[in-house]
Amino acid sequence: MKILAVIPARSGSKGLKDKNIKPLCGLPLCAWTINAAKESGIFDEIHFSTDSPAYAAIAEKYGASVPFLRDSELASDTASSWDVIKAVVSKYEAMKRDFDAVMLLQPTVPFRSAGDIRSALEILESKNANAVVSVTEPDHTPLWCAPLPADGNMYVFHERFKHLTARQKLEKHFSLNGAVYLVRIPYLKTCGDIYEDRCYACFMPRERSFDIDDQLDFDICEFMLKRGQS
Repeated sequence: MKILAVIPARSGSKGLKDKNIKPLCGLPLCAWTINAAKESGIFDEIHFSTDSPAYAAIAEKYGASVPFLRDSELASDTASSWDVIKAVVSKYEAMKRDFDAVMLLQPTVPFRSAGDIRSALEILESKNANAVVSVTEPDHTPLWCAPLPADGNMYVFHERFKHLTARQKLEKHFSLNGAVYLVRIPYLKTCGDIYEDRCYACFMPRERSFDIDDQLDFDICEFMLKRGQS
């Protein structure tokens, strides 16, 4: 199976300026994902999708491939990651380079391991899946959450708690962690969304599921790395 990795990193981040190249314990944030992709050994190409020549130079330094820059219309806030992935696949096909599957690896999840990447491929093959997506258990079950009316009346919790048991007995819930999305390319081209047919979960622990969105997230990840080095 020929697999393409795509690491999307536009330059216009607003939550945390230039977060995709911000140094995390000595390495640009994106380099953590590039290194995991290289270490996994499953990819025929590790493509770094960016609109920035400066970002591209950094990615190439760490071993990613940037044969073309992202089009400006795909570097906006409104462009989805899957719009970007489909465009990348199409450009490689125009270059006479075809792949069987593509894996989206967001650079904002630095603790995803090479083993997590390989696990997703094992699930794709063993289950004959169309797609595999990484998930993790959230810090708190969503069963303890509820919408509130404008006046803040919490009666809804009275109704909810009547039917809840001890936390340890509650049904487990899982959330997307943004670390790994592996999809067969023929399925990607025809599906409405990747979850609709034979999409399976790849389970990851919370400690490898941190997704950096703002400075607090970044600081937590840096603290965890420094604690592990001490």
